[in-house]
Parts: sequence; structure tokens; C-alpha cells
Amino acid sequence: MTSSTTAPQTPKDPWDLPDVSGLVVGVLGGTGDQGRGLAYRLAKAGQKVIIGSRAADRARAAADELGLGVEGADNAECARRSDIVIVAVPWDGHARTLESLREELAGKLVVDCVNPLGFDKKGAYALKPEEGSAAEQAAALLPDSRVTAAFHHLSAVLLQDASIEEIDTDVMVLGEVRADVEIVQALAGRIPGMRGVFAGRLRNAHQVESLVANLISVNRRYKAHAGLRVTDV
Repeated sequence: MTSSTTAPQTPKDPWDLPDVSGLVVGVLGGTGDQGRGLAYRLAKAGQKVIIGSRAADRARAAADELGLGVEGADNAECARRSDIVIVAVPWDGHARTLESLREELAGKLVVDCVNPLGFDKKGAYALKPEEGSAAEQAAALLPDSRVTAAFHHLSAVLLQDASIEEIDTDVMVLGEVRADVEIVQALAGRIPGMRGVFAGRLRNAHQVESLVANLISVNRRYKAHAGLRVTDV
């Protein structure tokens, strides 16, 4: 009888991320400040970007203003033509938008960056959706999509400021499948100054989304556009 031993496998380097430069990125809500800023930064980094909006003419107008090869389309066409779809719509339209695009988003990698927030005279505060978070709501509404969560803590002002070359921040990325998370990490890393950091599964998305309320308070007090850096990784 012969025996054989299997050499131990070298653990995967967590910073060994895939090449995503050839993927088409759609941005639903790309005419809003956050979506427009993300579209601009990704296109400037060389990514093919399609802006989506309920009205195709609004999307095309926004795309023409951005230039950089960005295209505009209605939300359904944007979803169909994209490999990765970033959801940057207002919270009050989140569920309605995703429900209407369930078929077009089937099989797609969806990146939810929506922050459920309320505002009153005391400032911003976090809302907790029935599903637990905006990202978990997206996963429930899009059972045939690969849902992740990222890009929550970015300043729309900085994203859209063409005089700023680098965005000094980390992007916390959450998801259920490592390969999908790593694609989103790599996409974040395409933007100079950014780094995508794995931050857990979707069940932890509520804390990440909620932290935006704290950042808004920071920014108002210090007249800043604060982001986040994760240390020792």
C-alpha cells in the first residue's frame, strides 16, 4: 500500500484582486450627486460607464456633461448592458426601482450603496428597513442577482470635484461570495486614493449604512468631507 501526502496550500493573498478593467459598470441613479460622482471617477479611471435614470433623456444629458465616454440610458437598458450595476438611487425609491428591474438585473453583480436615513432638526439618523438594511432589502428583491454592498461613505462633493486627483478613503465592501466581493474591491481600487476592504457579510450592512449619519454630523461640525481609513490592514 502506498501513501501520499498533499502539500499544504498557500493561503490566498487577500490583496490579490481580479482585473476588472474590461467590465461595464452601470450606475442606477447616475443623475444624482452620489451616482454622478461615482460615474465620473470610474470613467476617469478608464472604466466603461453607463448612467441609468428613469428618463433616458436625463441620463444622456448627464452623460454628455461628464464626457469620458460615459453613456446614458433608461434604467432597464443600463442594467441589461452592464456587468456590474451600482444602485445609487434615493432610499425612498429603492424598493420600487429594484422590483421593476428584477428581470434585467438577474445574473448581474449588484452593488448597493444606498443609505436609509431620516432627517429632523437634530440632524441625520439611521433608519432600519424591515429586511435589516438596504443591501438586505436588495438581496430579498433580487433573488437571481449577486448582491453586494459598498461605496456608502464617499463624499459626493469630493467625487464630483475635478480638481481633486485622489479620494483619500477606504471602501467597506460586504457580500456573501468572496469572488464577488473581490471584484467590487478591485473596482474601488481603480479610483486613485481608494482601497476596497472586505467588511463582512450582508447581515452586517446595517452598521455600515448607519455610519453615514455619524459622518454627516462630523462633516457639519468640522466643515469637512470626511471618509474612513481602516488601519493595520
